[in-house]
Amino acid sequence: MYSFEALTKLFAEKFRDKRFSGAVPSLYEPAEYFLSLGGKRVRPVLCLMGNELFGQIHPDAWHVANAVELFHNFTLIHDDIMDKAVIRRGKPTVHAKYGEPTALLSGDVMMIMAYEYLSKVSPVYLHKLLAIFNKMAKEICEGQQLDMEFEKRSDVTLDEYIHMITLKTSVLLAASLQMGALLGGSGEGNQEHLYAFGKNLGIAFQLQDDYLDAFGEPEKFGKQPGGDILANKKTFLVIKALEVADAAQKAALLAHFSGNKPDKVEQVLQLFRDCKIDHWAQELKNKYLDTALFHLDEAAVTTIRKEPLRDLAHFLIRRQY
Repeated sequence: MYSFEALTKLFAEKFRDKRFSGAVPSLYEPAEYFLSLGGKRVRPVLCLMGNELFGQIHPDAWHVANAVELFHNFTLIHDDIMDKAVIRRGKPTVHAKYGEPTALLSGDVMMIMAYEYLSKVSPVYLHKLLAIFNKMAKEICEGQQLDMEFEKRSDVTLDEYIHMITLKTSVLLAASLQMGALLGGSGEGNQEHLYAFGKNLGIAFQLQDDYLDAFGEPEKFGKQPGGDILANKKTFLVIKALEVADAAQKAALLAHFSGNKPDKVEQVLQLFRDCKIDHWAQELKNKYLDTALFHLDEAAVTTIRKEPLRDLAHFLIRRQY
């Protein structure tokens, strides 16, 4: 059994090779540039861990892991365009560096390459893997569309927000684990538990991201808190604050989100604290973590084989960066 760290190193070594080339270098260079920016590689490694939970890592798991990582990076390139983001992992985004049309095409070719890797999988598994992968891909698009629509609404509910982040973030973690479990020879019951583990872990992961953006310590988080507040994003913190605030607090919060005063972040964070949103957020995150771990416990596998996934879950949710 490999630890998350060991599998991450193994995957990074296999993923380091240049994978984009062709007669039009101006199309492929941006894709290589974006992949060179790195990342935690959590999703492809979850595929490998889902496989290893049930047996030796199947050679096809590396193809699926590559497909997962390429598809994830494709979504990030397009997300950056939609969000008008100019920085990703401390470097210029693809569209900021190469222009929007080239970024769109480079993202598209990255997605096509993901399917090329899937096509290398044994026919014994391919049909089921494609069904899982395609369902996940469509749901991510649905989540991104909902996220953009929510920016124009003032009545987003917490349930709607959780549904959106489930689609946009969680289903990729869940599908990665399920596809790995399938290649490991697990039955449908275990695959369902691994999917539910990944889905709930993904929700908790995104809630932690939102929490750290507001309440993270700058020296650990790597940047000043409040980016979502400055961007007027309706995170679960804002949604809950508007739900529990009294009339005066609600009016103040709405006023801050309709303007850009110099002390906007400090004032909004204080309103969050006054409404005890920071404590509630930690409780909600832990609820989803507990649900994730319940499904991991229910998987019919010896406890010792589950420890790497359990350790990873605690690391992802308790991280401060």
